Amino acid sequence: MAYEALREAVWRANLDLVESGLVVLTWGNASAVDRENGVVAIKPSGVAYEEMRPEQMVVVSLEDGAAVDGELRPSSDTPTHLHLYREFPGIGAVVHTHSRHAVSWAQAERDLPCFGTTHADHFHGPVPVTRRMRPEEIRDAYEHNTGVVIVETFRSRGIEPADVPAVLVAGHGPFAWGGSAREAVENGIVLEAVAGMALNTLTIKRDAAPIDRELLDKHFMRKHGKDAYYGQESLAP
Repeated sequence: MAYEALREAVWRANLDLVESGLVVLTWGNASAVDRENGVVAIKPSGVAYEEMRPEQMVVVSLEDGAAVDGELRPSSDTPTHLHLYREFPGIGAVVHTHSRHAVSWAQAERDLPCFGTTHADHFHGPVPVTRRMRPEEIRDAYEHNTGVVIVETFRSRGIEPADVPAVLVAGHGPFAWGGSAREAVENGIVLEAVAGMALNTLTIKRDAAPIDRELLDKHFMRKHGKDAYYGQESLAP
């Protein structure tokens, strides 16, 4: 079957979002890109997760979003995913959820501060919140413009998508990404976890301060830098 591996990875990622407690009802979606073939596979719109099958994942053109393969309509958030793939060429998958704690930060229109090393292990600094979308951006091409404000946020602040693989869309919710569907899901899980930890931190101490830059850099770079030493190089015999 055409695009079988891509569809399987995206189907699995969508189910992982549910199993991780990040999605209720149909409030979320995952996609992955095949840059060699110029296509993206994404969850079909409004289909219940318990009913989904790998072959139902919809394949669309990366260039213009036109349907390439599949009988169902793609997620309504497809234009957001496509814009992120076009503008962030290093990413391979995107997830979007309405997870409770991350949405709370998005609705408060606050960056998610790095209060500790759990956050720093995955995000090299605060997870940014976008500006509010303007009325004209909401009226016309809303989902595409959601991607536009995400990209604008990263470029205006000089943030590399690989360094902070997540964002909070003001008044909406989180998007996360990674090199693979599995990695994007993991970043979505971590985002929700540290968002909850940050809320607890501020409950305990309202004037809590982010960790020092030296500690932030140490924890991020030991896992992600060119001299990273966390984990094993290879478990092969």
